[in-house]
Amino acid sequence: MLILSRLILFLASGFGSGYSPVIPGTAGTLVAIPVFFILSAIPSPVYEITVLAFFFLSVWISDRAQKYWRVKDDRRIVIDEIMGFLITMLWLPRGLISVILGFFLFRFFDIVKPPPIRRLERIKGGYGIVLDDVLAGVYANIVLHLLAIFSLSTGGRGLG
Repeated sequence: MLILSRLILFLASGFGSGYSPVIPGTAGTLVAIPVFFILSAIPSPVYEITVLAFFFLSVWISDRAQKYWRVKDDRRIVIDEIMGFLITMLWLPRGLISVILGFFLFRFFDIVKPPPIRRLERIKGGYGIVLDDVLAGVYANIVLHLLAIFSLSTGGRGLG
């Protein structure tokens, strides 16, 4: 059981990035970038199914880690940031511009928590930990798609 607990904490902390003494959520989002590049090589619709499976894994791991550390939404838990970034980047190009914009937009929405994101934190267990980041990712994803459409309509290259 000790090995399973260590694995859960390792994954919950975003491969240890959640132990960062400053801005662990940002550190976790930085870890999400290579995770995105690895997973985005999977063809659609398998990629979307993988992201959906990662959501449920993130909820389970977050819940277990929260119980282990006995702190609600412990700052060391950053697997939710990884999940949120994967949502941010859904159906977007793997290009450097989209990843950088996605990183900053996701962090913005995750920190500011416009309505109803903050309300989702009230949900108990792992769902409350992960769902606010998922919605922050949805907001960031919408803005990125709008930016891509605007760029293309003004003669730009999109976000690729």
